[in-house]
Amino acid sequence: MYIIPIVIFAVTFYFIISGRIQRTIASLSGAIVMVVAGTLLGFYSQEEAFHSIDFDMIGLLAGMMVIVAVSKKSGIFSYVAIKAAKASGGSHVRLVIMMGCATAFLSMWLDNVTTIVLVIPITILICDILGISPLPTLMSEIVLSNIGGVGTMIGDPPNMMIATASGFTFNDFLVNLFPIAIVAMLIGIVTLIFVFRGEMGKKPKDFRPILAIDPRRAIRDSVGLKRSIFSLGIVFVLFALQEKIGFNHAFIALIGAGAVLILVRPDLDEIIKDVKWSVLIFFASLFVLIGGLEKTGILTVAAEHIVTLAKINFSLAKISLLWVSAIFASLVDRIPYTTAMIQIIKDVGALGVDIQSLWWVLALGVGFGGNGTPIGSLVGVVGLSMSEKTQSPIDFKIWLKTATLVMITTIIFASVLILLKVI
Repeated sequence: MYIIPIVIFAVTFYFIISGRIQRTIASLSGAIVMVVAGTLLGFYSQEEAFHSIDFDMIGLLAGMMVIVAVSKKSGIFSYVAIKAAKASGGSHVRLVIMMGCATAFLSMWLDNVTTIVLVIPITILICDILGISPLPTLMSEIVLSNIGGVGTMIGDPPNMMIATASGFTFNDFLVNLFPIAIVAMLIGIVTLIFVFRGEMGKKPKDFRPILAIDPRRAIRDSVGLKRSIFSLGIVFVLFALQEKIGFNHAFIALIGAGAVLILVRPDLDEIIKDVKWSVLIFFASLFVLIGGLEKTGILTVAAEHIVTLAKINFSLAKISLLWVSAIFASLVDRIPYTTAMIQIIKDVGALGVDIQSLWWVLALGVGFGGNGTPIGSLVGVVGLSMSEKTQSPIDFKIWLKTATLVMITTIIFASVLILLKVI
């Protein structure tokens, strides 16, 4: 009987990663089939399916989506990008560093796909004015966006999933992952500068037109901007005090969403359109699928293998988890993989292993692994498609010698940290 949920999950996973069916439709259809089969055959009830959904994760994601949807209308993304470009002073190397770091910083606190969508057109325009190739800067923004998202609890969907599953607070992520993400960003920057050293040697044109751009003109709603920043400040303060006040992740995010809606008073219909409902349905459906898969015991078997390896050499077990996670994240949709691994790690914990460090290893693996291929993250997919509008679009060869190389170097860095018992 338990072969049926395995087949349902495998078929659904295939359609998610192949793109033959839109991933939300594929996951929702798979979840429905799983519940129907479970109800008829008696291995998975409708109540169990409902309780398998992590509503803390869904609420956290929905709340942050509302805050970002309101904030982006103020022009904050464009303002930061223009300020970073002006700070480069006309140096191609500094432009790559400043634009990449600005994108990474925004990606730590806000939705990284939205950040990329708004930053890339500005980058292309600036590079056209300067008469330089946008490739080094675009790759810096894409790569550092993925790395930057690893540094905070709300920077990347896998981190949000790990936070709600593990019970880690916002501060836990800052202490354990933020410093690693900063060093990984430096590694990424050095790697990209080395690869593009020939391209960056070309002197840009007159930089004065860039200096003449007033970043304040990018702000479309100064009052809305201040109130959005204030609302974000409320969220970050509550996250910082989370252990003391006892609020869960979703409740804090929803408080922030409520605050920004009350203070800014945007067109609610527009904000609702900007919320990625398909993403929320996708996550909920995946939780239902994994709940059915758990009934087969296959995830417990995988957990037992990890426990066996951990008893032999815990560092080796963590390095194996790191590299397997990075490879999976670069080749397939990392969200289903993360969902499955979360349950496996929970099962490992139930077998008596201290799993705290395994959560950080998983976050680093799927986060850094997103740079492995163009399909490893939505940031890569969006960045690749947007680069096609330039005279030098990003192709697989360029990705392989830049982003893939960064993925390998950052995973090696994380492996060294494991061996040194930092993680």
